[in-house]
Amino acid sequence: MAAAFTVISLLLSVCVQGAAPVLSFTRSDFPEDFVFGSATSAYQYEGAVAEDGRSPSIWDTFTHAGNMPDKSNGDIAADGYNKYKDDVKLVIDSNLEAYRFSISWSRLIPNGRGAINPKGLEYYNNLIDELATHGVQVHVMISQLDPPQILEDEYGGWLSPKIVEDFTAYADVCFREFGDRVSHWTTLDEVNVAALGSYDIGQIAPGRCSDPFGFGTKKCTVGNSSVEPYIAAHNMLLAHASATRLYREKYQAVQKGVVGINIYTMWAYPLTNSTADLEASQRFLDFYCGWILEPLVFGDYPSVVKKNVGSRLPSFRKVQSEAIRGTIDFIGINHYLSVYVNDHPLEKGIRDFVLDVAADYRVSRTDPPVGQHAPTSIPADPRGLQLMVEYLSEAYGNLPIYIQETGKSISELQASKF
Repeated sequence: MAAAFTVISLLLSVCVQGAAPVLSFTRSDFPEDFVFGSATSAYQYEGAVAEDGRSPSIWDTFTHAGNMPDKSNGDIAADGYNKYKDDVKLVIDSNLEAYRFSISWSRLIPNGRGAINPKGLEYYNNLIDELATHGVQVHVMISQLDPPQILEDEYGGWLSPKIVEDFTAYADVCFREFGDRVSHWTTLDEVNVAALGSYDIGQIAPGRCSDPFGFGTKKCTVGNSSVEPYIAAHNMLLAHASATRLYREKYQAVQKGVVGINIYTMWAYPLTNSTADLEASQRFLDFYCGWILEPLVFGDYPSVVKKNVGSRLPSFRKVQSEAIRGTIDFIGINHYLSVYVNDHPLEKGIRDFVLDVAADYRVSRTDPPVGQHAPTSIPADPRGLQLMVEYLSEAYGNLPIYIQETGKSISELQASKF
């Protein structure tokens, strides 16, 4: 099976070489181009939110408004801004081959556009140099759910097409300043989750939603769950494509790098073998994966998404469709679980993304649908991850797949011959 998965060149899980007595495998059991690494995200890792010229991101605003269940914030986090050398040493001591981190837009360009913050530039240069010096492959996430608050205040962040130009200019700075040492770029993290969590259920920054679609008991004061997730995702796709085209035209010939995008994935098993549930499981994949990937590969949204969402779904003009098509060099996935899907007739009246899918899902066959009751457990399913990789590869032109986050252990993957 190993040869079938040489497309997977980044698995962000910890693996200590020489741990055969515990995990019963060694590095030689994996293909040479199968790269082991770890990852962090800027707001969860760096801390130092008010140091050296950094401006607030939307996550600073969101957490300080008390929106986290435990009222936590990222003011200190792991203090990676000050302790990155210690953490790079951990990467080296663990025999990891790669490290992916995200850049804080607010730290590098505090006003969202214009002047570069010299201290922010120095920090990321130092981090990259520390990794490169020790032979660690550097992977950079340009933005991980944390655009500057100043752009949110000015024009609504991802809800405005203005962000496409600003994001492209920000990406240009990253490519220019770091591209001599970075050859693996992911533009945006979990685009599907970013759109849904931020603009449908209001669970993550900037926390927008509308009744009755808030997460749990959350009541949003601003937002439109029926429309905004689709607008935000549309602008994210245009921003990604714009940044990728810029890289290809201006930097790729010299830097020899690749640019991809990241989505959150869940493998969808049909709850029963009925035709309705089989169609629902495919519809689930079309919405959660195809919604983001199909435009970037083929130039437009999946037909079922266009049909179910209707006029609420932004459309690509012909020139936009041509500009976004083929603008990913790899697909990054964050994969934690599989779900069982059954058909749910398309409801009339006001709908959000979840209702547009026209399917219920659960993490165990015996659980009630997600949203009606908390899962009783989240079982490991290495087979589901394998099926997801195979599906994405077949559906989207055999693009390389980078597993950038996974909650399952290497031993579980190995046990399924993954």
